[in-house]
Amino acid sequence: GNYLASASFDGTVAIWNNKGGSWECNVTLEGHENEVKCATFSRSGLFLATCSRDKSVWLWDVDNDDEEYMCASVLHSHTQDVKRVTWHPSEDILASASYDNNIKIYREDDDDWICTATLSSHTSTVWSISWEPQGERLASCSEDLNVKIWKQFLPGNKEGIPTQGKDPAWKCVYTIGGVHPRAIYDLDWGQQGYIVTAGGDDAIRIFREVEDDWVCEHTNFNSHDMDVNCIRWNPQNPCLLASCSDDETIKIWTVES
Repeated sequence: GNYLASASFDGTVAIWNNKGGSWECNVTLEGHENEVKCATFSRSGLFLATCSRDKSVWLWDVDNDDEEYMCASVLHSHTQDVKRVTWHPSEDILASASYDNNIKIYREDDDDWICTATLSSHTSTVWSISWEPQGERLASCSEDLNVKIWKQFLPGNKEGIPTQGKDPAWKCVYTIGGVHPRAIYDLDWGQQGYIVTAGGDDAIRIFREVEDDWVCEHTNFNSHDMDVNCIRWNPQNPCLLASCSDDETIKIWTVES
């Protein structure tokens, strides 16, 4: 928790550290040709992923001791802006979401990174993605007003779904539709199993899995005065949420069971 990466419209990524008790920017990463949309460290701390309007995903090797960040790979798997990158909760596996309506999955292969799967089902921009805490499923939200649940099927799976090599196949197993009247800009899959969404209708919604279905457990209308762009569960307290909006406010919410 001593390092923070921030992404900027100026095409750079700043690395901040809290070693001395106050946050200081000691490293600036350059390379993207346009605004950087997202930057995130892997759970192992060994890698940093960044993505940009320039359609690329960059992987950086992290050496915090010497404060060195070396570009390990530049991936051009998407054909349009890359909106979001997010790491698997326990493995060095990366997912990205794009304006090209697709999601990509990557892993390290020798000294390079490769795309192992393309998840296609959305009909418009995929704004955000979030892993299930166990890492076996992935949730995505889109301009097409839908949330989709994707599941991995490992080689030799009992369902008989074909795979290639040692990599799993990914299939959309559920679509949450007809709930959001406007674009869904963000979602987060919490430790307690609930998915929270935020979007262009200024509302926050919480979904719960009931057997094989997903139901909207709660809708908080007019959560903000404008679009809600980001939503996150507190990783330590499952009853707390944070949201931010175009209305220039950040709000902390208590979820009552």
